[in-house]
Amino acid sequence: MLVLDSDFPDPSVLLAPDGYYYAYATQTKRNGQVLNFQVARSHNLKSWEHLGEALPDKPAWAATSQRFWAPDVSRHPDGRYLMYYSAQPNDPTAGLCLGVAVAERPEGPFRDSGQPLLAGGPGFENIDPMRFVDPADGRPWLFWGSGFGPLRVRELAADGLGFAEGSEAKIIVETRQAGDPAPYGHLIEGSWVHYRRGWYYLFYSGDNCCGPDARYAVLVARARHATGPYQTLAQATGTAGTILTETARWQAPGHNSLITDAHGQDWLLYHAIDRQQPTFNAINDEQSYSRRVLLLSKVDYNEEGWPVVSIGE
Repeated sequence: MLVLDSDFPDPSVLLAPDGYYYAYATQTKRNGQVLNFQVARSHNLKSWEHLGEALPDKPAWAATSQRFWAPDVSRHPDGRYLMYYSAQPNDPTAGLCLGVAVAERPEGPFRDSGQPLLAGGPGFENIDPMRFVDPADGRPWLFWGSGFGPLRVRELAADGLGFAEGSEAKIIVETRQAGDPAPYGHLIEGSWVHYRRGWYYLFYSGDNCCGPDARYAVLVARARHATGPYQTLAQATGTAGTILTETARWQAPGHNSLITDAHGQDWLLYHAIDRQQPTFNAINDEQSYSRRVLLLSKVDYNEEGWPVVSIGE
């Protein structure tokens, strides 16, 4: 179901104490203005009000960048809102970094912490962060990846502004290797973890998100512990392991987040390219940049406990 008919890529969602669902998205151009990170809100997940800019001031370490990707916002126990994101640093030859910004309200304004949370790494390995607090013990974890590398997880410090002392990154899902006949998974990204009935579900997306030849899909793995070991749906069933793929209208659906409503129903928010209007006037004024709009789908679970999603039209 189409719920926001404008470029709103890589959405993440949370339910705030004020009763609104807030969604955040990658940098775009809207009404002629470049927005570093977008924010919108809704009472029902279906009708969205676009609020505009969530990060009005770029961090000093990425002041010259126009690559601000995939914000993830969650509420800290002390009431602050933490935004994790990826951005190109000022050095155009350096790999993307993970950053963290803080706000007092879910709509922002967010202010960067002052330095990258994680710098270095080739290309775009350090992308698509997601903070997850384990309901079993309250420990906060950051999932991220991958830039043709694996998905990773590492424990966060209590304040959320750095990693826990002595912690190390752990690989949780590997990419599929060259020659593997499976159609997705040579590039994996967009981690989102959801706990349900004793299972930790790791939703992620595979392959090319953008461009005229985009082919992207949502995949899933699950584990009994937040840090794994994870078994992918492909490993469990011997199939491609996808739960959401393209249709006649919607190309390259993916990079989802998941929210549970007041009735206990799970919903998937994600982007897709609308074949009826596939491009827009992007940040760098190119006319052929993919226009990724916001979609919503209900999540059900089969007898084996794996999620089942229909994209609809």
